[in-house]
Formats: sequence, C-alpha cells, structure tokens
Amino acid sequence: MSTSLRDQLIQAGLVDRKKAKQLQEQQKRQTFQGQHGHPVATTQVAPQANAAKAAHDQELNRRQQENAQLKARWAEIKQLIEQHRLPKIEEGEDYYFTDNKKIRRLTVNAAMREQLVRGELRVTRLKGRYELVPAAAAERIRERDERALVPLKTDAEAAAADDAYAAHPVPENLRW
Repeated sequence: MSTSLRDQLIQAGLVDRKKAKQLQEQQKRQTFQGQHGHPVATTQVAPQANAAKAAHDQELNRRQQENAQLKARWAEIKQLIEQHRLPKIEEGEDYYFTDNKKIRRLTVNAAMREQLVRGELRVTRLKGRYELVPAAAAERIRERDERALVPLKTDAEAAAADDAYAAHPVPENLRW
C-alpha cells in the first residue's frame, strides 16, 4: 500500500494534522482558481471592501439621524403651534396676507388686526393650515425652523415695495 505524501509527513512528525489540512485547502483554492479563471478573495481585498462598506454605512446612518432630527423639530413646532394658537373667529373681518406669492386670508376681529399690525401676533403655517400665535411663541418656532412662520410686510414696507418711483424725488415746485 502506498501512503500519500501528507500521511508520510504526519507519520514522520514533520507536520501536524492541522497544518496538513491548511496546505490541502490552499492547494484546492489554487486548483479552483486555475480552472475557473477568477481569483478567490484574498485578505488584501477584504480590508478595502470593509472600509468602503463602513463609509457607506456611516453615510446612511448620518442621513437617518438628520431625518430623525428634522421630524423631531417639526413635531416640536406642531406642538408649539397647537399649544399657543388663538381660537378661530367665526365672524369678523378678513385679514389678507401673501404666502408664497398667493393671497391667503384669516378671519380676525379688530383687536387681533391691531396686534398683527404691531407684531404682537404672527401667522404660522403647518400642513396647509394657518394659525395665529403670540410673538413669544413665534420666536420659539423661528428658532426651530424659519419656514413655519409666514413673513408679514408692514404697510410701510408694502408701499415702499410697490412704489416704482420711490427712488425719484418730486421737485418742490411741483408739490401742491
């Protein structure tokens, strides 16, 4: 009976069974690689792949954290608006304002209109609804996100913006 080279090396004590098995596995890999024409993954490729995967995972994690923070911030804004909003007025006069180049309206009474003009009340938007909140609550909302507040122009700012001849003074002899 002929014994294999592996068995002979083990019997001579030159190699132990574990080392012999590793050598046999390595020979199988080399044979497979030669027959199929594609390399088997080596230890040099693995660290590069792991580094790329780690970078990708970090980017995904960062995006998820940003989305979670954005949702939390809008939840705080919603809570602030719901806590501090003034009750809706059924009868009164309409207060018109522009939001994203569209004219919107809210029903207010005379006291609310005066407070809006003085800046004591502010108009907020949330999911297509408009609510009135006190200026203090509006500042807290502004800290979280500016987009939740509707920018209001005062009468002087609106007149100055609409006046095409504001830069051209009228001579004194033409005034009456």
